[in-house]
Amino acid sequence: MFIGHYAVALAAKKAAPRTSLGTLFLAAQFADLLWPVLLLLGVEHVRIDPGNTAVTPLDFYDYPVTHSLAGALLWSLLLGILYRVIRRDVRGSLVVAACVFSHWLLDFLTHRPDLPLWFTGSTRVGAGLWNSVAGTFVVEVGMFAAGIAIYLRSTRGKDRTGLYAFWSLIAVLFAVYCANLFGPPPPDPLTIAIAGNAAWLFVLWAYWIDRHRPSQGTTDPASKL
Repeated sequence: MFIGHYAVALAAKKAAPRTSLGTLFLAAQFADLLWPVLLLLGVEHVRIDPGNTAVTPLDFYDYPVTHSLAGALLWSLLLGILYRVIRRDVRGSLVVAACVFSHWLLDFLTHRPDLPLWFTGSTRVGAGLWNSVAGTFVVEVGMFAAGIAIYLRSTRGKDRTGLYAFWSLIAVLFAVYCANLFGPPPPDPLTIAIAGNAAWLFVLWAYWIDRHRPSQGTTDPASKL
């Protein structure tokens, strides 16, 4: 899943109006932001396997640190506590933790049984929505549309940047999603890792947007995390 994770972050802005959209993006996509770093370091591994599922040619055969159930619970706890310590915002910390864990839940929906339950062991789970391109597209685009709608009702653009920066990000995310869904497979794992690290730009983009789209009824959010 790709834009489905961002959909969760967009919708979460309503639940945590004091939390920056950039932080919510980071939380909802944390597993996929850490994963390419660990690929480059050789800690986790992936192989190109066309036909692995109808949606992706990637065989995620070794990624327990970022995508195991145990890892998801651990990262959720750590990021939630870190946000609580930095911001002293209990509500925001709970939402951040929930966003981090939502990544594993959505991946469980889409992946074939390749998600490990623990850091070691052979038990793997996954509901396999990726076996259907049409089903994946309908579910994920539907989630994305819902997340956008909730976010727009929860925030207000205080200037043109708040309007154009937001919609340009939405357009780029959707274009990347379509390219991943319908484009050719990547040539090698190194390319995947490099491209994956580019997703940090979306986090920075979201922080920029948040400075120009405060939550309804709040003051300037420029100092928020």
